[in-house]
Amino acid sequence: MSKYDPLWNWIKENGTDSFQLTYAEIERIIGFSLDHSFLTYKKELLEYGFKVDKISMKKKTVTFKKLTDIIQ
Repeated sequence: MSKYDPLWNWIKENGTDSFQLTYAEIERIIGFSLDHSFLTYKKELLEYGFKVDKISMKKKTVTFKKLTDIIQ
């Protein structure tokens, strides 16, 4: 179990293909301050069908995007 599971589950259940959350919104969802470890843990999100598309340190936002099926 990952400390970011509450966020990954929230993202999966959100129902939106692409969206942006502020650091403050993420912190409310996870229940603790967002830290540098997010950069390591973000790869777990792939298991939920999403990826971190962009992190803006200036705007303090993270953009998430749903993965699409690969055409073979």
